[in-house]
Amino acid sequence: MNTQMIHAVTTNNAGTEPLKITVIGCTHAGTAAVTQIAKLYPDARITVYERNDNVSFLSCGIALHVGGVVKDAEKLFYSSPEQLTELGVITKMRHNVLSVDTETKTLEAQNLATGEAFTDSYDKLVVTTGSWPVIPKMEGIDLQNVLLCKNYAHAQTIIERAKSARSITVVGAGYIGIELVEAFEQLGKQVTLVDNTDRVLFKYLDREFTDRVEGELEARGIKLALGQSVEAFRGKNGAVERVITSKGEIESDLVVLCIGFRPNTELLKGQVDMLPSGAIIVDEYMRTSKPDVYAAGDSCAVYYNPTQSHAYIPLATNAVRMGTLVARNLMKPTLKYMGTQGTSGIKIYDLNIASTGMTEQAAEAAGMKVKTVTVLENDKPEFMPHFDEVMLKLVYEEEGGRIVGAQVLSEADLTQSVNTLSVCIQNGMTVDQLGFVDFFFQPHYNKPWNLLNQAGLQAI
Repeated sequence: MNTQMIHAVTTNNAGTEPLKITVIGCTHAGTAAVTQIAKLYPDARITVYERNDNVSFLSCGIALHVGGVVKDAEKLFYSSPEQLTELGVITKMRHNVLSVDTETKTLEAQNLATGEAFTDSYDKLVVTTGSWPVIPKMEGIDLQNVLLCKNYAHAQTIIERAKSARSITVVGAGYIGIELVEAFEQLGKQVTLVDNTDRVLFKYLDREFTDRVEGELEARGIKLALGQSVEAFRGKNGAVERVITSKGEIESDLVVLCIGFRPNTELLKGQVDMLPSGAIIVDEYMRTSKPDVYAAGDSCAVYYNPTQSHAYIPLATNAVRMGTLVARNLMKPTLKYMGTQGTSGIKIYDLNIASTGMTEQAAEAAGMKVKTVTVLENDKPEFMPHFDEVMLKLVYEEEGGRIVGAQVLSEADLTQSVNTLSVCIQNGMTVDQLGFVDFFFQPHYNKPWNLLNQAGLQAI
């Protein structure tokens, strides 16, 4: 884009003042949007409103920090207010946006340091307000040492309180919960993991995979309290001592809630189209149903390719892609969002695990008629001095064979194979096509028939 074009698109309708672009929230989607907008439209007046005093914190690294793998939490930031300011962005940290009026294109904000409230206006609004942990309303939720796990402040509190804790209960057996129990166990704590489903990682993996994960956790002394709901927290002198569940009591002097997240979208409620969950619906160019209002990241629903419908899937990878697309499409639609498969991965002790798309259980719950194939195979030829067993599962539609999901688990790191299968799902590939894709063979890495070819061939 040349300078003349930039000047042409970065003035407001009157053509005399710089275009005012306002971004609310600055974690993953917000940081991606702001940095790209600043580069593409240097003449625009870009303002960021952020409640916290930091930006771009990688909350997925909290467990690594708790476990001591990442010693310096400052390295979990990939940008800073100072870097945004250097790009010419008006960076209003510790500012809370109280309300937005999309008809008049104005907002009310408050400086959290001084208490001052004021009104601002915008020409283009980017809402990247993210998500917030689900906090159940129950007895004892406000007791000391009942903690959340989302941002930098939470991470520091968890680490500090864990030092003196002996018995720690983590509520929620998703990725964050699993990573935390591993970190706490490695710190020598007595750890219990509670979830109301009967399996860990219920949303990401089918039973043959979660059985392996549960075996790894229990072998290291982690207690699994599955299939039971937390009903209350009890304590003494204002601090938690016990977790009360539907099946009993768990002694705990520290509790970390990892129940899930909900979109933080109250500012636009009733003004733009949303899912029942409150997730903002955007089109393929990140536009909301209101002109000049864009949204990205955990505040949004995403187009989920396996079901070909919108869903709420809060992932940092989705957020940075969507934030970048906001910048590219801010002045006119130029680059479409390709949708997501919800691809993710996790390392649990010696197990490398990844998944993409739908599990068999999720597909059946959605009313889809699917088949599956599970391959148990060694990753390299048996004449090699070392090889590892791999478990790979494909989920595909009964009619037509379109691939809608995949999972892989091995001590060898073959998680990139799930990235390949994510591309397959995105492109609507079938199992018979997968069976004959051109993959290289080299004994150091794989077999003449690649693992993915084998899965496709066995499904045909």
